Amino acid sequence: MKRRKLDLGAVPGNVARGADERLQASTPLRGLLNKVFPDHWSFLLGEIALFSFVVLLLTGVFLTLFFDPSMREVVYNGSYPGLRGQMMSAAYASSLDISFDVRGGLIMRQMHHWAALMFMAAIVIHMFRVFFTGAFRKPRETNWVIGVTLFLLGFFAGFTGYSLPDDGLSGTGLRIASAIMLSFPVIGSWLSSSVFGGEFPGMLIIPRFFIAHVLIIPALLLGLIAAHLGLVFAQKHTQWPGPGRTNENVVGERMFPRYAMKQGGFFMAVFGVIAFMAGAFQINPIWLFGPYRASEVSSASQPDWYVMFMDGLVRLMPDWDIFIPLKIGGGEGYVIPPMFWPAGVLLGVLIVLPMLYPAIEARLTGDKRIHNLLERPRDNPHRTALGMMAVSFYIIATISGGNDVVADKFHISLNAMTWVGRIGLLIVPPIAYWVTYRICLGLQQHDREVLAHGVETGIIKRLPDGRFVEVHQPLAAPDEHGHTHLEYTGWVVPKKMNRVGALGPAIKGFFFPIEKPVEAPVSPGHPPVDPAAKREEVGSSH
Repeated sequence: MKRRKLDLGAVPGNVARGADERLQASTPLRGLLNKVFPDHWSFLLGEIALFSFVVLLLTGVFLTLFFDPSMREVVYNGSYPGLRGQMMSAAYASSLDISFDVRGGLIMRQMHHWAALMFMAAIVIHMFRVFFTGAFRKPRETNWVIGVTLFLLGFFAGFTGYSLPDDGLSGTGLRIASAIMLSFPVIGSWLSSSVFGGEFPGMLIIPRFFIAHVLIIPALLLGLIAAHLGLVFAQKHTQWPGPGRTNENVVGERMFPRYAMKQGGFFMAVFGVIAFMAGAFQINPIWLFGPYRASEVSSASQPDWYVMFMDGLVRLMPDWDIFIPLKIGGGEGYVIPPMFWPAGVLLGVLIVLPMLYPAIEARLTGDKRIHNLLERPRDNPHRTALGMMAVSFYIIATISGGNDVVADKFHISLNAMTWVGRIGLLIVPPIAYWVTYRICLGLQQHDREVLAHGVETGIIKRLPDGRFVEVHQPLAAPDEHGHTHLEYTGWVVPKKMNRVGALGPAIKGFFFPIEKPVEAPVSPGHPPVDPAAKREEVGSSH
């Protein structure tokens, strides 16, 4: 009997056919692999957040293997001589062991911290892009709410992880969190006692934060990220307006193979940047802070940057106690402490208001249409100005979170820094709104002028009557007055001559000698290249 020859080239196809006959996966998989993604650098911000989260999961699993989430007192006998022989919690001792005694532990700890910072930074900048381009409009309101919730969960994930080492700095953060809980009227004492298992700091807070940090919050983040990506696949991806792009199509690259390969390379780039930062830049040196003592608080105790805005709001709040004369059960009344307003009420407003913004804008503008094309920020001046108003508010609050450091380093009165922050928080956001609004209108006007009069060529022409006029290159056939009638579509308007093909392509490269284009023919079999057409004189208009 003749033995059948194995065709290696047909193996993948046969395996795939056999799998599809059993699993019926080709139809949904075809739709997934054929999904078209637009190509623009600003769309990579969400990918940076996603890839940073993957790095967080990988490094977090490593750290979990060696971390002891316990507050029992132990004597440190590790490799760091500065703390050897001191009493400390087992959590702090295991964090020191990870940093000095576990092979690769320090770089994993620093990669975890840098990845967390990059994750939050990418989320914030990605949300700025979505807001300023109107990508949150119908039908993507749900994804916008998911994005705000992801930021909030990242906020709590960062805070719980930051608190786990139980060092002097993180213990101060926990003390502030306890004070915020106690400031809540009626439920404050119950809330703090429930979280800390009694009086601050208790023995339960680190084990509870550990469960929240490695199990509950990551599970919620994974679920919301899956829902976020699922909605991106179910709905059309937004894209910038331009030639061939409509509200019904998406112009770009299919998921497989080019886009998937590019994303794989981009993941390795993000991973490499985080690893480089972890290896080159020290972050959170917990051995310098020492174990937490409730009686010891040092200056320059700041949280990570994405939490500093709340710290700044607390510092700027005036010392206003509100006394409520409720003499129930023989009491002398009730006092609402000033910390409750910035850390309770204002924080709630800053969370709920962005979630409701898509509904508020649709209600005010009456715009109920589906939008798959993005808007340039200049084309919606009110929204852009509101966004810059919020950004300026956030920046001032964040800087105020480190006003003691600024005052110390620049020899400025801390009281003066506090008053500058208070006044700035009131007057800078309205100024930012007005300036941004006027800039948007100016940019729109400039675009319309180019559409009407053409591109400035830099050529000055003298008329027979002695006047000098600048020659403009019209973008369309001009009328008898030299004006063109092009509709303003909200897309990029060429404003330089090389954008309309008047100049040859630039030669790339800066290493000397600069490489020049190869003269034709490039090979013996290559057909000769025709010489470039003679350029015509630029027409005149004004």
